Amino acid sequence: MHTEHQRCAEACYQCAAACEHCALSCLQEENIDMMRECIKLDVQCAALCRLAGQFMALESVHLPSLCRICVDVCKACAEECSRHQHQHCQQCAKRCRACAQACLQMAA
Repeated sequence: MHTEHQRCAEACYQCAAACEHCALSCLQEENIDMMRECIKLDVQCAALCRLAGQFMALESVHLPSLCRICVDVCKACAEECSRHQHQHCQQCAKRCRACAQACLQMAA
């Protein structure tokens, strides 16, 4: 795997783990209704980031297209998570922004 693919794949996998942790933690919050969109985006983002990581390992010709979608979903997830003051949401937003930046470079 190329070095730039490796760095981006690592960012994707770290983002996926943060999103999964955030979704699980959101399910534990008192006002779960307020967390619905966050949970939904966490699950979508985690799935997409894991897929992008796999495509990088395979050095797929479709990687730029997938990375562009990953940027959009990561940004949406980061925006939603940043609305919540919970530590898990703030950490997830940070990882999503890092992943979006790494995928943006791969999509170029």
